[in-house]
Formats: sequence, C-alpha cells, structure tokens
Amino acid sequence: MSGNKKKHKILFLDAYDSFSNNITSLLTTLLHNVDVYVLSIDSPLLDPTSPDFHNRFRRELAQYTAVVCGPGPGSPDNEADVGLMNYVWQLTAGSGLLPVLGICLGFQSLVKYGGGEVKRLKRGLHGMVREVLHCSDSDCGYGNGDGNIFHDVKPFKATLYHSLCGDIGQHEVSEADWKEDRGGAKWKAIQGKCPELLPLAWVEEERENGEVERILMGVLHLRKPFWGLQYHPESVCTEQEGNKVIENWFKEALRWNEEQGRMVVEVAEGERLAHQATKPSLLSRLQVPVGDDEQTTSSTATTGETNKIWWERIGRRPEYRSVAVRLPHGVQVSDVVEELGLDGSDKVVVLESANAAATASARADVRGRYSIIAAELDEALRLEYHTGNEYATLKLQSVNGLQVDLSERVFLASYGGIWGLVASFQETRSLGSGVELPDLPFLGGFVGFITYEQGLSDIDIHLENRQHHRPDVCLVWVTKSVIIDHTLGLVHIQELYSSDTDVDDDAWMRSIADRLVSTSPHHQHQLFNDLPSPAKRAKTRRPSTSTSIQTPLTKEYEAKVKACQEFIAAGDSYELCLTDQTKITRPLSDAIPSTTSQEHKASQQRPTSPTFNRKQQQRRRSSSSLVPTTTSTPVPSSWHLYKTLRSRQPAPFASYLRLGGVTLVSASPERFLTYDRRGRCSMRPMKGTVRKSESVSTLEQAEKILHVPKEEAENLMIVDLVRHDLHSICGAGNVEVSDLLKVEEYQSVFQMITVVEGQLPSPSSSHQDGNNRKKYTGLDVLAASLPPGSMTGAPKKRSCELLQQIEQHRERSLYSGVVGYMCVTGRGDWSVTIRSLFRWDDERVTVQGQGEQDGQQSEEEHEVWHIGAGGAVTILSTPEGEREEMFTKLAGPLRVFADLG
Repeated sequence: MSGNKKKHKILFLDAYDSFSNNITSLLTTLLHNVDVYVLSIDSPLLDPTSPDFHNRFRRELAQYTAVVCGPGPGSPDNEADVGLMNYVWQLTAGSGLLPVLGICLGFQSLVKYGGGEVKRLKRGLHGMVREVLHCSDSDCGYGNGDGNIFHDVKPFKATLYHSLCGDIGQHEVSEADWKEDRGGAKWKAIQGKCPELLPLAWVEEERENGEVERILMGVLHLRKPFWGLQYHPESVCTEQEGNKVIENWFKEALRWNEEQGRMVVEVAEGERLAHQATKPSLLSRLQVPVGDDEQTTSSTATTGETNKIWWERIGRRPEYRSVAVRLPHGVQVSDVVEELGLDGSDKVVVLESANAAATASARADVRGRYSIIAAELDEALRLEYHTGNEYATLKLQSVNGLQVDLSERVFLASYGGIWGLVASFQETRSLGSGVELPDLPFLGGFVGFITYEQGLSDIDIHLENRQHHRPDVCLVWVTKSVIIDHTLGLVHIQELYSSDTDVDDDAWMRSIADRLVSTSPHHQHQLFNDLPSPAKRAKTRRPSTSTSIQTPLTKEYEAKVKACQEFIAAGDSYELCLTDQTKITRPLSDAIPSTTSQEHKASQQRPTSPTFNRKQQQRRRSSSSLVPTTTSTPVPSSWHLYKTLRSRQPAPFASYLRLGGVTLVSASPERFLTYDRRGRCSMRPMKGTVRKSESVSTLEQAEKILHVPKEEAENLMIVDLVRHDLHSICGAGNVEVSDLLKVEEYQSVFQMITVVEGQLPSPSSSHQDGNNRKKYTGLDVLAASLPPGSMTGAPKKRSCELLQQIEQHRERSLYSGVVGYMCVTGRGDWSVTIRSLFRWDDERVTVQGQGEQDGQQSEEEHEVWHIGAGGAVTILSTPEGEREEMFTKLAGPLRVFADLG
C-alpha cells in the first residue's frame, strides 16, 4: 500500500513573487509525499467575469488537498495584486471549502478578509531577520488539535520581506494586557474588530524612538480552515525550526479534510488548469525535429542532410583537435590578441581572466584560470535577434576566404522563441559524452552577449517603441579559438571541424602555434606607440576633438532613489536596483565597418539564401570596407580603452567584444551563471560594495562595514531570488547555498557575494521517453534567469516594471545584460555586464568645431560611449549614500578616458 500510495496535491497561487519556487520546493521536500502545482493569480484560464467561473474554479480546487496563497508585490487593497486569492477566502462549507495557508501577501489578504486592515509599517523590513514570538501551547491556552500550527515549535528566527502589516487592533491593547504571561491579549482574538482571527505569532520591533511596533506574524481563522504567516518560511536565513510550522499546518489540513469527510477528486493530468512548478525544458517545446529525431524526417541521413538549407549544415557532427604550446614568459592575453592581429579587427571576442596574474594575498581576489580568444570570426556563423521580432537572423560573411554574405531569417514560432532555436542548434552540434576531451572550459560553440532588454522580454515586460533594430541577442558560432591556461602557462590552439566537409589537417593550428611561441611581451614596450604624448596631444588637439562627458545629475538621481523608496514603502517592491547612464562623446576612433548600419536595416527585409557554390562567387577582400576617422589627431582605439581598463581594474570576467555592431569594454567582477557538462550550475550574486581606501584596506575592515543589516539584506534578497530562478529548472531539493554573505577582495573594491548552486535533472529522470526531448541544459537555466537578479531587485517582474518607469524607459542595452559562452560539451559561463563601457557603431553625433588652419566652422562626427552604474535601493538607503555608490562604481570605467586624454 505504501509503495502505491497516491501523492497529495497542493495548489500554489502565484502572485508573481521572485521567491515562489523556493516555497514550492520547500513544500515538496518537507512534506515528502506531495506534488505542488502552480496557478497564477490572474490565470487567463479562470476569468472571474465568465458566467461559469465559480463552477470551474471549484472544480479545479477539488483536485487538491490544500492551497497556498503565496507572496507577491502590491497590496490586498488592490484586487489585481491578489486576484484569485479573494475567491479562495469566500469559499464556504459545501461549496468548495478547503484548507489554505497564506504567506506574506497571501497572509495580508486573509487578514483583510477577516476584518483587519493592511497598513504601512513605520519602516519596511525587507531582508531583515527577526525572532518570531509564537504561542507556545502553555502560553496560548490551547494546544495540538486546536489549529495551533506553532504547537511544539521552539523559538526561531525568520526572514521578513514586507513593508505592509496586518492590523487586527493590536495597538489598542494596553501594555499591561499585552505583556500578561499566560493567555495574554496578544494571543486572543480582538473582539469588535477581528473576532474570527486568532493571532498565533508576532514580531516586536523596537523603533528609533524607543516605541515598540507590534507586527502580526501568524493567524488562524476560527470558522474556516485558513492560516496565515507574514514571514517567509522558505528564505535561506529562516531557521530550520520554522519548518515545523509548515509540517504542523499540513497535519492540520489533513485532519480537517478527514473530519469533514472531504475527498480529493482525481483527474487526468491534462484536465488540470495548474502546471507543475518546474518549467518544461526548451527542447521539449520544439515543434521541429532535433538530434536523433531528425533521422525520421527523411529516408536516409544523407537525403536529410542534402535537403537542409545552408545554416543547418554548418558545424553539424563536430570533431575536435588542438595543439598546446608553452606561453612565453611575460606574455599577456593582450599580447596574444595583438600578435593575432585582432586588436584592430571589427569582429573580435576576448573573454579574459584579467586578474589571473595579479599580485594579491592568498585569501584575496577571485581569480580566473582561463582566457578565451575567438579566431577567424569573419568565417563564423552569427545569430542575431532583436527583441519582439518573430524571427532571428543568421549571417555568414565568408567561407575559406571567399566572401559569400549569406543571410537568412528563421521564424521562431516552431521553436517556441529565440532560446528554443539556440537550444536546437546547440543540441545538434554537441560533442558526445563518450569522446575523450581535454578538461578545458571552452572547446567551441556560441559566444556573445545578451542585453538587459532581452531579459525584460523573457519575463513578459513590454518594451516601449524602440527607435533602432540592434541585436539583443548576438551569438557567434566559434569553431577556432585560443585558450590560455594561466595556471599551467599553456596556450591551447583548437578547432572544431567536420570530417565530411573540412580539410583534414591542422595547418591553421600549427601556424598560430608557431607565431605564439615567438611572441614577445608587447606591454614592456611603449603602451600606445601610435599615439602622441599627452603634452603633444594638448598642443595639437582641435576644439572639436575634445571628449564630452555627461554624467547623471545629482539631484535627479537622488529624486529617483526617493521614488524607489516610495514604491518599496507601498509594498510594490522589496528592493530596486536603480541605474543611470553616463554618455561620453569623442571623435571616431576605430575603423567602423561601413556596412554595419545597413546590415541592421537589411535584416528587416527578406534576404535570399544563396548556396555554397564557389564557381558562382568572385573572390573579394575578406575584410569589410572600413570608414576611417576624420580627425587629424590620433584618438585611442577601443582596444586601447580595454587595455587601460584591464590594467586599472583587473577582473576575473573581463571582456572585449566587437560584434553585431557594438563594441564592449568590460572589467566585470561578477559571474552570473556557470554550468558544467554534468549539469552542475552555480550563480554568484554580488551585492554590497566598499571601495578600498586608507581606512578600508584589509578584508577584516571591509567585513565590519559590509556585515551590517542594510548590506546583508541587499544580498539576501537577491540570493533568495536566484534560488527561485534555479528552482524553476533544477526542481525541488536541487538547489543549495554554499557560501552565504561572503566578502571578497578585488583590485579596488571589496564585494559581498553569495554562491548558489543547483543540479539539473538527471538524464534518468528527464529522458523517460527514450529521447532527448525532455533533456535540460545550462541554457534552460540561463533563459529562466534573465535579466540578472542583481541588476533588477525583487520581486523581479514588478521591480523591472517600476524601474522602467523610474528610469524613464531609457534602455540599459548591454549594461545589466550578460556576456559569455555555451560550449559544445555542455559547459557555459556568463558574467554580468557591469563596470563596463559600450558603443554602438550606428550611434553618432555631429559636433561643431573650428579648423586648425583657417578657423572656419566645421562639422565632425563623434562616437558615443555609454557607462551604466547604480546600486540596490532598499528602505534603509539614503539618497546621498546611493548617489555616492553610483558615482563610485562609475569612476573606474570613466577614468580610462582621462587616462588616455
């Protein structure tokens, strides 16, 4: 009987909180024989205006043992914020009544239904950990079996995430009655106000003026099987003793069902309106053949291959080869880039562990071990997608030195969106697990960037009309690359190839190896030998060539901080990661491809798809036509900007990209997501920053400054958000926190980080039907986690909507997005794009100036660079403090322009 025992089913009503999946995981793992299903509070499948709504809702509820009304942004006074919750409380005996637990917003909704009010706290308590004063059996005057879900629970601390509180008349109780030891007023229903709500738990918060605020933490409805908890039982900082409260609640729910003779209705899976908490895999959503399935679409594999259009044939069934050489002494990544001639290329990707060789104490700095340089990008397939389009564009410039300029739109409906297309492409080009491969992070695959706006689209946030058609996803399929192992001092020159179509030799690798072994450290020579000295530049520069810098206005930024805090106080967010942008205009520096803007315009037209036929092609120059700069004064190139930034702020996730019409120069210290070929995922949210100074020069000093309630709360909120994101793919019980609130040392700052790890479902559980359709990969986690929680706040969706409003719908673009790779082995590594500057090739401004010789007015085109900076605003923030933090983060990237003149 026990082996075939049917699982209980719990319905979770999701109010779009960023901690919901943590609750469903807690319920699943803690209550054991339970499946949790999720239904949004505004599900289109249950329209309250429909004539049969009540009958359909009751039929849905009849399938569950109990319901949990979850947390979320907003207030129960706003019907749209609680949606279906209101209809749960209205259930009556004989008309669908069942046990319910409300958490946070769900708790407040119950309090309102019970006659209480929901008011603002004197100051919000988001991310604060407090002792919960609950009614132990002797104090309350009732015990087990009386609905007391705190029965036999020892004292514990719990995490709070709220700025609103339930008022059942507690502040009308005298101090003497409140403090009465046994059966005191704090444990009794307050007659005349909320006679049906029995308080079960409190937090007594002492405020600055010495006044104690009585904050309701738990209630029991005396007529219906309804309970509520204001605190968050699922938070990583809520002590495990609090789990007993959830266990007790479920025991009470089962007891009530049994006493009332309530039987759960069993239905077929497809008849249930709610869905399981774990998202289906990207591969399972495809409506096109993938992997082994493709062989069923044609009579033979050969015929299927012939019928594929050009981009489908690229890179399929790859094989791998490599050559390793010793890295010459003193040679840096920048030297290798320059030796390969990539520093002046209009297509380049460098992912560098720039602090790998930095001098630091053993316990300081997060060090990267490897750096990645993509090669031969003119001959690499490029995938571009503009958020909101129904299609992605695949491009190929040349093949074996022959310019072909192929471009094809791929409509996304059958792929389920852009990430389905990427997943399908990657799956058919993976290196088999049975092949012996070197233990390197990247052997080949997609490399590129994803903008913040793509992340907004992924969480269903509408973007205002955008006045451009730049890519929000730009990935290049890298088959040739150079990997530098800084620990062993080795350079791996490697390539992916197909034995069916590619030349079977290693000539390219040997050629690169020969060049690298004789490379000298360029950094020992004059750093910018193509530039005049600063003194000479000062004498020769024309007025029109001066760099213009437009930073955020102090008062405006402080006003935005106050606006954030008003939303937080109103319960609409727990934390808002406010940002602003600095704009730098300066004379054109790099040679810009003249076709860049035309490429984006052309992508809006239906292109033709010529096939590979060398006889029909004319050999052209493999490089694009370049537009020279117009100023007579040399201007430091974007590569010079990168070298300067990496020397000033060596970071473990530095990057230099010129791809898809954008140039990115980044010294990011923050890893967003990494995953290995065995499905182990890790995220490192970074919140809490203090700049190094004479007074803060050691890790111990930084820890004293950062281990305070404000900084820890900032980090904790994002940690619980990241756990939620990972749980959505990894599933219940497969996420853990390995390093909580840890302070790390970097070149110029100390940062507080937390490491959250997850494990993807194993092949045995995801391949139940014998194919790869249900397989989860690291891409599933990436797609489910954008935009990075450390750049949004929590709850993510509502916070991003508010930030769009506060930031006046200004695009963050690459800033707050991610940069990284997904390898053909299943590995991947992505960093958050912060401490960075970027430039779009098609963004120019015209500047008026005077000619050097005749003094006549002249016009000159300048390029525009953007630097984003900001910080997490909480209820404990001050406008002045947030403004200072923003300018502190801005200083590093901005200083490179001053350094180079």
